[in-house]
Amino acid sequence: MEYDLRYLAEPLPEDIKKLKWAGDFDMARKVIESRLSSDTVPESLKKRLSLELEILERIPGQYPYDYQKALAMMKERFRDFREEELEELWQQDNCDWIYIRGQVHFHERFLENLLKTRADYRNRDLQGEKGPDRNRELLQENVLRAKEEGCRRIRIRLRTTIRLTEQGAKKCLGQQIRVYLPLPVEYAQVQDYRLWNISPLPKMVAGPEYPQRTAVFETEYSGKETFSAEFEFENVTEYRQPDPAAVLEQQPSFYTEEQLPHIRFTPYIRNLCREIVGEETNPLLKVRRIYDYITTHVRYSYVRHYSTFDNIPEYVGSSQKGDCGFQALLFITLCRAAGVPARWQSGLYATPEYVGSHDWAQYYVAPYGWLFADCSFGGSAFRQGDEERRVFYGANLDPYRIPQASEFQHGFCLPEGALRFDPYDNQVGEIICQGKALHGYGEDFETLHELVELTELH
Repeated sequence: MEYDLRYLAEPLPEDIKKLKWAGDFDMARKVIESRLSSDTVPESLKKRLSLELEILERIPGQYPYDYQKALAMMKERFRDFREEELEELWQQDNCDWIYIRGQVHFHERFLENLLKTRADYRNRDLQGEKGPDRNRELLQENVLRAKEEGCRRIRIRLRTTIRLTEQGAKKCLGQQIRVYLPLPVEYAQVQDYRLWNISPLPKMVAGPEYPQRTAVFETEYSGKETFSAEFEFENVTEYRQPDPAAVLEQQPSFYTEEQLPHIRFTPYIRNLCREIVGEETNPLLKVRRIYDYITTHVRYSYVRHYSTFDNIPEYVGSSQKGDCGFQALLFITLCRAAGVPARWQSGLYATPEYVGSHDWAQYYVAPYGWLFADCSFGGSAFRQGDEERRVFYGANLDPYRIPQASEFQHGFCLPEGALRFDPYDNQVGEIICQGKALHGYGEDFETLHELVELTELH
């Protein structure tokens, strides 16, 4: 079945919303199935309800801990943890939660989120190792070197492997599967890309600049297959310090349109944009106001799967929390609402210490062209009191990036024929079996990114 994500902008009937957020997912599904079989329900609403069936299937499993289990975990992990602390965290929405059958359940990463974002809890962590923050040191060094040298050049060699878990293997054994493995998009900061190894022989490899680039494999799954690619490229990041006084009067209008369902100029987004930008007319200064607002007002927070949200920027703007991609989408949407071109870039953040998924943004101001903005890295610098690093990420990027998507919500080179596990981004790949997308991040399949080599170039 083909899904059109734009229909997430259609309103969900109130009775279904009540059932959904009370955590009565079984009854919500029954009501939706009844509406889908009715001749009186508009076709556009049926498309919205079909998407909601998929969303309802994906939400509950991400909230495995009831209140008592979460409390026990906190007492075990943090020194002198008191019960009223959890209630306060819950009331202040510092721990992501939903109702399931009327009972509070916390997100699978709620504890990890506190450790990442709250120094007061890290200092009370009974399992914590009090060592130097290597990533922080690396980023601080990069800011200094970028300013001194004017350009950073790094050669990155990475191996990506996708394999099914035991659970996924049971679903797919003897079935035809299609596997999409992410590859770098050869544009922007990427130079001299080379694909060294790929296994097995793919059905197709998307072109160098394809917006969400993948190698596509098709096979009957026997229980043993793994899918891998090893590549390298040169990442070149020039240090930019744009001057508002040099901004041209004539500016382009591309990448300023809405893109449903998420990049949407709702009344709240328009009001928020006006409040942030004010009477400013210089596009570079508009962007700086937006970036400053997000990095100082939006707190980092892990979120459930992107596919379960119907308007990400409005969620971030109203709750004032979100992960890297959520913050990037709010930035892009506010920039476009202010008439400044902005677009998505995402993939991996890869250093000798860590390789993981990450999202950020670009914006265009003539005569400077495309500039970078990483709101979550800027927000992290703000929390750590590093204003120089926060400002740096308002126009620049470190060289430890592997861009695998240049467009948000773009299809793959071969149509998926199903609602993807992540229909918006391309970092862990996808596996389609019997018309359904398998769940990644270790549930049905896992994606391993191994840094083979990282070489400084001069």
